[in-house]
Amino acid sequence: MADTVLYEVSDGLATITLNRPEAMNAMNVETKVAFRDAAQAAAADDAVRAILLTAAGDRAFCVGQDLKEHIGLLAADRESGSGGTMSTVREHYNPIVRALTGAAKPVVAGVNGVAAGAGFGFALAADYRVVADTAAFNTSFAGVALTADSGISWTLPRVIGPSRAADLLLFPRSISAQEAYELGIANRLVPAGKVRAEAEKVARALAAGPTLAYAALKESVAFGLTHSLEETLEKEDELQGRAGASEDHAIAVQAFVNKEKPKYLGR
Repeated sequence: MADTVLYEVSDGLATITLNRPEAMNAMNVETKVAFRDAAQAAAADDAVRAILLTAAGDRAFCVGQDLKEHIGLLAADRESGSGGTMSTVREHYNPIVRALTGAAKPVVAGVNGVAAGAGFGFALAADYRVVADTAAFNTSFAGVALTADSGISWTLPRVIGPSRAADLLLFPRSISAQEAYELGIANRLVPAGKVRAEAEKVARALAAGPTLAYAALKESVAFGLTHSLEETLEKEDELQGRAGASEDHAIAVQAFVNKEKPKYLGR
């Protein structure tokens, strides 16, 4: 895996670190491939019980597409007539977002700085966002004559509502960390410089929790957003049956009776 993305698994926690701080963690092709591979590996690994998405440096979480590289790729497209540059959405961004949102385990994003364009989309693909009080968010797409990608046209309206999402997509602007918190984009604000530690604390707590229950909660919420109440009740019944049959549920019940803290196995 390229060193533009670092990947580590420790005690059930997979940590994915975007590692191009000198370029504000912009997505060049090398980084996109490495990020995709890391996200898919973390999602598929049964030993991983939570995923932490973070970034190097203190300026940016990820500013999206590396436009310096992008300019050259577009020029090559014009010369060849291939138009292949924009296939990056299908080849890289979509698989990353599918892996994070579809992972049967919690995903935590530690947003240490600017999250723009696809970087904003990646943060929204997480289940929980710990955000530096100096961070900022920007949809960016319309500012460079592009439409939304990285799942943001699906995630953003569900987080802040379709009307506010339309405003931010049509008229891109920098959203402060405080406004992001008020809108529900940020789940937790922390002082700059403490994001990594706090995000890791949250992620490790989730990694030690009832993994199957967390996976069912993710599935249930995603299902309920696009189905009727009656269909969602049926889904809850199905998922609760699965959770109730897990070892973790038996452990939790026994620990409750014994007035002990449960030690979950993730199964």
